[in-house]
Amino acid sequence: MTQLKSLKTLLITATIGLSAIASTHLNAHVNHDHAGKSLEQAVNGDHRSAKNKARDQYRHPVETLKFFGFEPSMTVVEITPGGGWYTEILAPALKGKGKLYGAHYPDTGEDNYYSNSRKKLEKKLASNVVFSEVVLTDFVPRKQSELAPQGTADLVLTFRNLHNWRDAGVEQVFKDAFNALKPGGVLGVVEHRLPAGVDPEKAKGYVSEANTIKQAKAAGFRFAGASEINANPNDMAQHPKGVWTLPPVLRLGETDKAKYLAIGESDRMTLKFVKPENTSFSDFKKQNKQ
Repeated sequence: MTQLKSLKTLLITATIGLSAIASTHLNAHVNHDHAGKSLEQAVNGDHRSAKNKARDQYRHPVETLKFFGFEPSMTVVEITPGGGWYTEILAPALKGKGKLYGAHYPDTGEDNYYSNSRKKLEKKLASNVVFSEVVLTDFVPRKQSELAPQGTADLVLTFRNLHNWRDAGVEQVFKDAFNALKPGGVLGVVEHRLPAGVDPEKAKGYVSEANTIKQAKAAGFRFAGASEINANPNDMAQHPKGVWTLPPVLRLGETDKAKYLAIGESDRMTLKFVKPENTSFSDFKKQNKQ
């Protein structure tokens, strides 16, 4: 009788355990589907121009954000949104459920690229109710910046920016991202990829994947993986006007335009980093002394 009771207990325990596992997998699947649906709706929204939608075939926004673990309930930081290409997708996907910070250059009142970029972005955000919940913070290249309140972000994203910041700037940005993220939070990086063995001087605008991983690890992150979602094997990276030779910039104008349109946008690395779960702010200060 005692053995029979023990067997029943084991069976019940095993059944409960399997049910819990099944429930966890089901919830993960439901959340994944919900994220995909929110992103698809945002990508197909009428607020996006045909010109911007034409870039989807090269930038794969839904697949890229899902690789980074995007969920509509997250607090997300987009560093230097620029013209707002990704903001057009993130803002509606997060609206009413999560939070989006746009960490962008401040308007200092001067007539320069940084101030004018901020003004243009603010004008865009004011143009449509879909952007009404976006919060702008100040990001200054190569200086310590509070991208979002300390330890509040689930996901920090940067798209095609590292080449502008140079090594010192990238190292500072990664520290800032680490500070903004919750333990377990994700840093997602998409950047023009320098082919191994190619001289950076011959491939302007392209960045070393190995060095980027090294820089993120130095800031305290754990490398969680890479995706080839945004890879382009047709791009050899050595162009007369650097990465800007390719679309959408096409800096050579009509010269060899068909050739560069056939190549498409640049070959890009897509890297995912995680802030370790056991990280405290005191650990951060030790790791990233300013």
